[in-house]
Amino acid sequence: MTVFLIGAGLLVAVALALLLPPLLRKEQTPDHVQRDQLNLAVLRDQLRELEADREAGLIEQAAYDSARHELERRVAEEVLPQATVTATDGGKRWMAGVVGVAVPVVAVTVYMLLGTPEAMNPAQQVAAAHQQNSHEVTSEQIQGMVTSLAERLKNEPDNIEGWHMLARSYNAIGSYKEAADAYARLVQLVPNDSNLLADYADTLAMALGRTLVGEPEKLAEKATQIDPQNVKAIALWGSAAFERKDYAVAAQRWQKILALVPADSEVARSVSGSISEAQRLGNLPQTVQVAPEAPKAAAGGAKVTGTVDIDPALRAQVSDTDTVFIFARAAEGPRFPLAVLRKQVKDLPASFELNDSMSMMPEAKLSSVPMVVVGARVSKNGSATPAPGDLEGLTAPVAPGAANLKITINRKNG
Repeated sequence: MTVFLIGAGLLVAVALALLLPPLLRKEQTPDHVQRDQLNLAVLRDQLRELEADREAGLIEQAAYDSARHELERRVAEEVLPQATVTATDGGKRWMAGVVGVAVPVVAVTVYMLLGTPEAMNPAQQVAAAHQQNSHEVTSEQIQGMVTSLAERLKNEPDNIEGWHMLARSYNAIGSYKEAADAYARLVQLVPNDSNLLADYADTLAMALGRTLVGEPEKLAEKATQIDPQNVKAIALWGSAAFERKDYAVAAQRWQKILALVPADSEVARSVSGSISEAQRLGNLPQTVQVAPEAPKAAAGGAKVTGTVDIDPALRAQVSDTDTVFIFARAAEGPRFPLAVLRKQVKDLPASFELNDSMSMMPEAKLSSVPMVVVGARVSKNGSATPAPGDLEGLTAPVAPGAANLKITINRKNG
């Protein structure tokens, strides 16, 4: 900023040095002024002679008036009065004063209006540089913002909204331990929120190595006690029992979900499949009521068909009982599934058909979009939500109605 001000001051000084000397310089008496003064003296003598002739009676009054008028005309035309010269010099000195003040004032005013005075402030320069690169948000910057929020909450331990934001932020960047710690603080502040307890159970399970056994199961159970209709809490509670190989308890818990969701929804079909699997693994009688299988596509409904298999090089990384989700989603736009089918790794290779009847929302069907991507994903934990480490395979975009698609599960997600 100092360098800028010095440079600006020098430029103003140079401008004044060029403008002021001509205005302040005292004019020298030029030759034409000397001639005017001589002419004036001659005309004055002629006027005195004219007045003497009139007084002596040598000329009439009319002749005197005419001659005087002629002398006055010549004075006006031929002589530059000294008073005019003096007034001009004074005007120059006044103009010099105006210029001397106006140049720097106008320069500063114009810069303040049209320039960028805040650019001389080092803090503003740093802020401007930050703003210029604000669209290039890196993972380090995101981590820095999350860390800043965590530091702020040390001084605001009762900020419920802040802790909720911190927990979700840690979850988003995969810092599950830190997210679980944030949820632990949050449930202290809001102890009887079923949704928060379910989210805490889910996050803590991820932090403990994707296991619901132990504290996550207790949290899920507490959430169901607070709200017996919390589908997520019930699903986690049942999955914990399934993980402990207590298949009868798992099936019993999952059965509660079927009474809370539409019988023809994808959630009901997914839960029904899980119940059937628990009954099979536990050698239980098929006495638990499950949701009906999805009906075939109605006449005129869109569908896609094909087969799914897994790359032999990845087969050793999965178990026979791992869940396989076969899905179709819009090629452009939201990534939620338009149709989903659930199988197990042991069923592969498997034929499939996805159709409009498998839609989770009436307004979001295969027939509602021009192009879809069809894929298959192996989920170790049986969750419909994609997770890092899941194995996946996708087709190129195809139109609804495509048949004989070949999907190979050949890459790791995330």
